[in-house]
Amino acid sequence: MNGSIDSGLGRIVIDTDVIATYAGSVAVECFGIVGMAAVSMKDGLVKLLRGDSLKHGINVRITPDNKIQLDFHVIVAFGVSISTIADNLVNNVKYKMEAFTGMEIEKINIFAEGVRVID
Repeated sequence: MNGSIDSGLGRIVIDTDVIATYAGSVAVECFGIVGMAAVSMKDGLVKLLRGDSLKHGINVRITPDNKIQLDFHVIVAFGVSISTIADNLVNNVKYKMEAFTGMEIEKINIFAEGVRVID
């Protein structure tokens, strides 16, 4: 399901891939986030995603009342409090996504899939 906004002059439809890509770019800018993660269901391995495939670490759902729900699968930096990283991620994503899309963020779930040491 795609998000939509009625502007008075017409209807604006936002594809969930656009939402996921933008959310991924905002997430990797956050302190303590090394990158997005892709989890292989077949063998349970976690893989760090490159910049061009950030949307694969994010699941986007649009509720019937046109609100966004996001699931982030992230790899976090070693030595940084996960709760601090999560708070920072939620605040940044909520603010920037609502300004970008004009839609309300209903829920953000964060799954820390791995830890990496930053050089």
